[in-house]
Amino acid sequence: MKARFLHATGELKKRVKELERLLSPCRLCPRECGADRLAGETGQCGAGPNVAISGYGPHFGEETPLVGRGGSGTIFFAFCSLRCVFCQNWEISRGEDMYEVTSDELVEIMLELQRRGCENINLVTPTHYVPQIVAAVDAACARGLDIPLVYNSSGYERLETLRLLDGIIDIYLPDVKYADEEIARRYSRISNYPQTAKAALKEMQRQVGDLVLDSRGVAVRGLLIRHLVMPGGIAGTAELMRFIAQEVSPNAWINIMDQYYPAYLAYRYSEIARRITPEEYKAALAAARRASRGFRLL
Repeated sequence: MKARFLHATGELKKRVKELERLLSPCRLCPRECGADRLAGETGQCGAGPNVAISGYGPHFGEETPLVGRGGSGTIFFAFCSLRCVFCQNWEISRGEDMYEVTSDELVEIMLELQRRGCENINLVTPTHYVPQIVAAVDAACARGLDIPLVYNSSGYERLETLRLLDGIIDIYLPDVKYADEEIARRYSRISNYPQTAKAALKEMQRQVGDLVLDSRGVAVRGLLIRHLVMPGGIAGTAELMRFIAQEVSPNAWINIMDQYYPAYLAYRYSEIARRITPEEYKAALAAARRASRGFRLL
């Protein structure tokens, strides 16, 4: 866990101050909505000044390198900078299922997950709470936190925020959604998604490199990319796989996910109001293999 070194040198406290400046006005994510969250305003994502979560605990449904024997120590943060019409966790992303926690409580959650034998601390949708999270990591390191930190996000990340996480995050876990800007705007209500996510992937790779496993097969560092296959190929899987192979890493670890189902508001869009077919999933896997024989597909 590299954050322990930054804690020991006092660098984490400096990073917290720099990150807090991005809260007033808020510029943590690429929306740069400008809400004065430290003064109590709510950002476009829905988050205010205090951290809100929907729950936490060992998670055994994540990718095998993250789970190990003890499970991934998952903390589900409320709200999200995207507004995906098919969100499978919309109660969390829209703040329907949440409760606020103090900084001290967040520290205790991290330490409890470590005590319970979790392999890592898995921060799910953390972008809009990065300053508070880093402050909690600093305090938790002082009390013995030493398992890897996983940054589990939508891939919609601002480079300035990511660069302030350099040396803090051990494992990046972005879910890269779309290759086409208009598709992203239609289904996730976001502009500039493809170029933003591609730049974020390159920065994540620069910081942590390809995924590295220990002798037990558990991830300790690196980039693990998720991609959700969508009906009709609208996610642009082939284009994204070519980009990853050519500009991120030809040896990337990628989870090509087949669990799409029409949740939340997807029923309003006839073209995505169905599950994917076996043929669509096989085509996505074939596109990844064509892009690079070095990909590690999960």
